[in-house]
Amino acid sequence: MRERSPWKPDRPLFIGIAGGSGSGKTTIAETVVERLDGKVAFLQHDAYYRHEPRLSFADRTKVNYDHPDSLETELLVSHLEALRSGEPIERPVYDFSTHLRSSDSVTVAPARVVLVEGILVLADAALRSELDLKIFVDTAADLRLARRLSRDINERGRSADSVIAQYTETVRPMHLEFVESSMRYADLIIPGGYNPAAVATVVELIRSRLG
Repeated sequence: MRERSPWKPDRPLFIGIAGGSGSGKTTIAETVVERLDGKVAFLQHDAYYRHEPRLSFADRTKVNYDHPDSLETELLVSHLEALRSGEPIERPVYDFSTHLRSSDSVTVAPARVVLVEGILVLADAALRSELDLKIFVDTAADLRLARRLSRDINERGRSADSVIAQYTETVRPMHLEFVESSMRYADLIIPGGYNPAAVATVVELIRSRLG
């Protein structure tokens, strides 16, 4: 894997925000995008879950979606390289109700800042090498589980029992093996999840680098 030269003000700033499921990283990322209106291209890693139509729906529900192999990270890396070169990309749209990609895609244009968010953003060496600033949101496990329950029940139509079973069988062990261990690669650690001071710090850090 090639070493990327240090970031310079004449090229886009690539930022990664990682953290456990329910840590508040998505809220932080979306707020940063809003504060830097018009300057940010936003990519979520979980839009890049592998498209596996050859599998039955029952088999797709058994896939370990918290393992790095469930994500087509190589496609995301190629998209980042395209954005760095000034080319627009077609970001996949993933349907969590069917565990398949939609036939639709979202056009993402190059921008001054490219922000990538997801639980495993810092776990993959090739993806890390694309990032100029790496952020990890460190939130207590009980709070993360509570948020995941609320999200999956209200937004994804899941039952509480299925969410808890998935958390016990895959989410927690994968968090310990891949997510938490990736925190050592972070340039900035935000403790406790979303808070206005944390967002202000990230926004000002980006603005200072952009001049």
